[in-house]
Amino acid sequence: MNKQAFAKTLKDVPKLWKKHSPELLTGIGIAGMIFTTITAVKATPKALRLVDEREIKERKRLTNSEVVKTVWKCYIPAAVTGVCSIGCLIGASSLNAKRNAALATAYTISETALKDYKEKAVEVVGEKKEQAIRDAVAKDKLEKAQVSSREFIITGKGETPCFDPLTNSCFKSDIEILRKAENTLNKRMRDEMVITVNQFLQEIGLDSCDDAIGENMGWDIDKGYIDLDFSSQLVDGTPYLVIGHHNPPRYIGR
Repeated sequence: MNKQAFAKTLKDVPKLWKKHSPELLTGIGIAGMIFTTITAVKATPKALRLVDEREIKERKRLTNSEVVKTVWKCYIPAAVTGVCSIGCLIGASSLNAKRNAALATAYTISETALKDYKEKAVEVVGEKKEQAIRDAVAKDKLEKAQVSSREFIITGKGETPCFDPLTNSCFKSDIEILRKAENTLNKRMRDEMVITVNQFLQEIGLDSCDDAIGENMGWDIDKGYIDLDFSSQLVDGTPYLVIGHHNPPRYIGR
């Protein structure tokens, strides 16, 4: 490695540390805990020998406090690495908490901007044209998902071809059953305060999705009830009911 490349690498180290500090601190913490265990195990034979030597010298069994006074120095390296390792893990957790708070703030700002945009769009172009925009977006999602080449998930809850853009799922249901699921979940929300995406999927007959979305995204009663929006679209002559949300799921951080 030439001097210029080495200098560039050194220059990038602070940036890499700042970007990946939680992961690095976690790795250091885990490695430190392993080293702590190894160090403590290695110190034990010496500690036992010191206890034996003192008991022989004093011709008596040592009390617990005397044992501690005899061997504590043997475990100083293990104690130091243990404390440092715990500090690294606590630091990683703190950094992750700060990053999550920043992400939640950024999400709230984006969510507010989107809400303002939707309201202004209705005000400027009118409800009918705004719905036409929604329909165009729904059609675009259907085409991108290539639904005509995919098999339907049979839910046993209706025979109308449906598409859920959130999970990219094609399934059979009907609008009345979906409305019933909406009402059922909104009623539950009055008692439980929040409804997750996974609870919504299960109610309409679909499998749960990844917990990152399924358990951390949903509807909070303080932010409004589930309010489904439907768009009917044709794909190769087959009518699809595309599920949308006037009040989309948001981060609920469970």
